[in-house]
Amino acid sequence: MVSSEQRRRQLAREKYLRQQQRRETARLRARRRNTVIAAALAIVLAAGAGAAATGAFKGDDGNNEKDNAAADPSQSPVPEPSEPKPSPEPKMAIDKKATYTMGLKTNLGDISIAMDAAKTPSTVNSFKHLADKKYFDGTKCHRLTTKGIFVLQCGDPEGTGAGGPGYNIPDENLEALGKPSKEDPRVTYPAGSVAMANTGQPNSGGSQFFLAYKDTKLPPQYTLFGTMDDAGLKLVKSVGKEGVAEGGQSPTDGAPKKGVTIEKATVKKD
Repeated sequence: MVSSEQRRRQLAREKYLRQQQRRETARLRARRRNTVIAAALAIVLAAGAGAAATGAFKGDDGNNEKDNAAADPSQSPVPEPSEPKPSPEPKMAIDKKATYTMGLKTNLGDISIAMDAAKTPSTVNSFKHLADKKYFDGTKCHRLTTKGIFVLQCGDPEGTGAGGPGYNIPDENLEALGKPSKEDPRVTYPAGSVAMANTGQPNSGGSQFFLAYKDTKLPPQYTLFGTMDDAGLKLVKSVGKEGVAEGGQSPTDGAPKKGVTIEKATVKKD
């Protein structure tokens, strides 16, 4: 027969085991919760890095993989799951068989960009839609890179590299860039090229674009939609020559020292 003392000890032992089990269960739940939080934080930090490199430029000179990964023309950070879905792109309102000219009147002079709607209809249509709404008027070109990749990035009314029109447009004309080799997964965007920035994900372009003032190697994932005229290329080269202002991401990546403001943007059929 079990004595009362033995019974008391048995009950105490069972209570202790139940407490230990509850503690272990709580510990495992906490570990799972912390893992989820850590993963979410990693995504946020990665998105932040994308914003810092926004509109950024992957490629550098091909000798520094870490620098290359942090520099990729990005429209903005990847949207958080809780953010609203992008609106539909503007209704097609251009002649898909025509050529168009985007004119950028800046504080430093005019830049004329030739665009072919047959090759990039959604992109040309979007730029005309935004220009007609004066979306670009009074905006600054917020980013310049001067090492390995040589571009001036514009098109963000916020001036942070994270702004956009609230919708995305599909990638276009990527085949015109050619195919990368096995030795180098990049292709050349020639000096004078004008291409869309994006988040690094397919079909994520918005309003930001970059102007290449020297031959620049990048992955073939940024819609090539235009070519600057000689005067425009000369203007952007002069901006690149002045370099990056203090306080940028690095001495070769940040706001241009020679500031560029788009005073007025137009898109007209030729």
